[in-house]
Amino acid sequence: MRVVVVGAGLGGVAAAVGLHRLGHEVTVLERGAELREAGTGIVVMPNGLRALDAVGLAGEVRGHVMHATTGGLRDWRGRPLLITDLARAQQEVGTPAILDRAELHRALRAPLPADLVRTGTSVERLEPDATGVSVIGDGGPVVRADAVIVADGIGSKLRAQLFPGHPGLRRTGRLDLRGMLPRPAGLATDLLAAQLVDRRSGAMFGLFPVGEDRLYWFTDSALDGTPPDATEARRRMLALMADWHPLVTALIEATPPGDVYVDPIACLAGPLPSFAAGRIALLGDAAHAMPPDLGQGASQAFEDAAALARHLTGAEPADVAGRLLRYDAERRPSANRIMRAASRQSRLTSRTGIAAWLRDALLRAVPSRLATRQLAALWHA
Repeated sequence: MRVVVVGAGLGGVAAAVGLHRLGHEVTVLERGAELREAGTGIVVMPNGLRALDAVGLAGEVRGHVMHATTGGLRDWRGRPLLITDLARAQQEVGTPAILDRAELHRALRAPLPADLVRTGTSVERLEPDATGVSVIGDGGPVVRADAVIVADGIGSKLRAQLFPGHPGLRRTGRLDLRGMLPRPAGLATDLLAAQLVDRRSGAMFGLFPVGEDRLYWFTDSALDGTPPDATEARRRMLALMADWHPLVTALIEATPPGDVYVDPIACLAGPLPSFAAGRIALLGDAAHAMPPDLGQGASQAFEDAAALARHLTGAEPADVAGRLLRYDAERRPSANRIMRAASRQSRLTSRTGIAAWLRDALLRAVPSRLATRQLAALWHA
């Protein structure tokens, strides 16, 4: 069966490898001039690792599992609010992996034969009919397929074509900064895998180890007006967090502006009515773009890829529409639940004033064992 995957990001590549290994004739169309993934660190949750296992791609990733014993939420000075026992959660449902985003992309695409990928190819629209789907680029028809997997990211042009009545993306009013740098000596390990929140400003800082010698940090703060460039965003964040735990500003200062990535946070304004339309299926951010607060974006895309591979095993062209309806029935309720949970978490951590003071008081009252069970349930998603 001829399958076209539109978009060669993490989820698109994982789906392409899984479908190729099933014996389907796969073509990947990528608008970029080369296959690559930019950015800093990325967390693959245990459910994402299980999905990669299902398509035979978790081997390299499992070499980067997280070595931290506690996590949870702390206030801006590093004082505990909600502490989770990561070691116990890992015993129950598995261990997250944390690695360089570019390294992850290289590992995932390694099994994909180079001749299956067409770079520099923009897909403008899809034209389905009774026997297949014509994929149309800016210069006309590109390829004909029995099934198309839309994995063209958060700003998906094809999602808008398939669901013209959907409101699309919305800005959350938050700004995300991310950086990665060598791990300094004598680092306070109690802040690893923790998120610091500030009830005064609603800002947040997170920190994760990447291997033995690097750190991945990120911030989330209010965005007023046009997103600033990396230099200005870094300057503003240093001013905002001047009285936070000293490690926070030390790490941001030690990260050159050229290594800081800045993004206004956006998510789908509402769930899609379906992840499938005839012979076309959506995957990853194209299907369920969510705030980054739970760290589940990539893992949900990998679950999509594994589900597509499972439902298209042994499929013939005439089976595609029915098989993709099963994919939608499996993935949409689960992914939308995680998307709603991520939005709730974003609202929780960004509160200010009295509401944030009450939040902190309630979080301190939650037993660590209960918080750990909730974390394990999320990782089991």
